[in-house]
Amino acid sequence: MAGRRAALELQREVIALYRPGDGGFDWETGTDTPAAATSMYTGPARVKPDRTEGREVNAGEVNTTLRRYVVSLPWTTSPPATRPHPGDVIDVTASPDARMVGLRLWVTGVENSSTATAWRISAEDRS
Repeated sequence: MAGRRAALELQREVIALYRPGDGGFDWETGTDTPAAATSMYTGPARVKPDRTEGREVNAGEVNTTLRRYVVSLPWTTSPPATRPHPGDVIDVTASPDARMVGLRLWVTGVENSSTATAWRISAEDRS
């Protein structure tokens, strides 16, 4: 319990975790039709780089640097109706570090453990 309280004190960012909706392409108008996203969690979190180095990959014809992060949610957070999975999105909406605000991360995995001090989600920045 002491470890979980200590972990909670480090959760200084505010995030929004959501699942993007399946949009479509309207052939008559020639435009993309975005679909509404499904909100899964909004609240405090700790967003911490997992590795200090970025890895460059070629995504289509654009070079992209992947940076890994660990996002820790309070242990007492109720799991959403559907478990987060790769492709879900995390937006940092508030942080003591103004450079973190606006950071968009993509979920790559979820870690579970009965002895963990927080609920951890692996994510990456694809900027």
